[in-house]
Amino acid sequence: MDELEHLIDEARAAFEQAADVARLEQVKGQFLGKSGALAMLCKGLSSLPAEERPKAGARFNDVKNAIDKLLAQRREAIQAELLARKLEEEKLDVTLPGRDAGNGGLHPVTRTLERVTTLFESMGFDVADGPEIETDYYNFSALNQPEDHPARSMHDTFYLAGEHGPSEQYLLRTHTSPIQIHYMEANRPPIKVISPGRVYRVDSDATHSPMFHQLEGLWIDETATFANLKGTVREFLRRYFELDDLEVRFRPSYFPFTEPSAEIDMTFKDGWLEIGGCGMVHPQVLRNVKIDPDTYQGFAFGMGLDRLAMLRYGVNDLRLFFKGDLRFLRQFS
Repeated sequence: MDELEHLIDEARAAFEQAADVARLEQVKGQFLGKSGALAMLCKGLSSLPAEERPKAGARFNDVKNAIDKLLAQRREAIQAELLARKLEEEKLDVTLPGRDAGNGGLHPVTRTLERVTTLFESMGFDVADGPEIETDYYNFSALNQPEDHPARSMHDTFYLAGEHGPSEQYLLRTHTSPIQIHYMEANRPPIKVISPGRVYRVDSDATHSPMFHQLEGLWIDETATFANLKGTVREFLRRYFELDDLEVRFRPSYFPFTEPSAEIDMTFKDGWLEIGGCGMVHPQVLRNVKIDPDTYQGFAFGMGLDRLAMLRYGVNDLRLFFKGDLRFLRQFS
């Protein structure tokens, strides 16, 4: 069993020469593997006299445990050396300030909504909200658009399955005008209110999106005139774009819920740009919400919040607002 006495020293020397854990595992096999030196010596125990086997077996186990301990010590030493090298190579100055995780920011359309809301509130308007899923009545009929009215073909509408038949057909609102109907049903004149919100139409290109944002305004009292309408819209646009000399014009047009109606244009670069629509509220719309058109009159106007954001921030593709591209959105943080 003299060979057992020298095996510990051989293992220690071999383990010390292993420079990394992978090499150490290879050396381990030379001593503790199934075909290693210790296994070969174990086979020789059977040739010893019976009275010597217990003592030799105990010595064999002592040697094996000693080699296991040397292996574990060398493995820990290699790992400690590796960690020390990493710490040396990857020094971290803990006195430096931490990395900036980045600050969030408001979406440009949200910024536009807040700016527009603030401007109209300063002009005495309240802000109203309403459901995005509407009935056919509130989206069309209450706004002077009967079932066979050609104006319905002007809207590419997302219809939803109704539970009570065609008369209660549900849809995603195509404009925020239904908010005005709800508001007039719940409030009596005088009324000054804006109704911003998301609307939906089947359309998608550089200047249109299936979901977009709209702003509509409504002023109802005994003396509201088209002149008041023109002054309100002109004042808002000049404040929004911060241009006192901004020119605004009104072109005759047609909307079923206003009469007379007009398109709103403003000067832009070297020409005119359409920015919205407007008109005096149709008497039938007032009758539908139980307001006497012989006593009260008013005007309404509407424009796209996304279009206002595009013009203010110089964005030429509406779809960029809704793609969630952080490279684009960070510009507004």
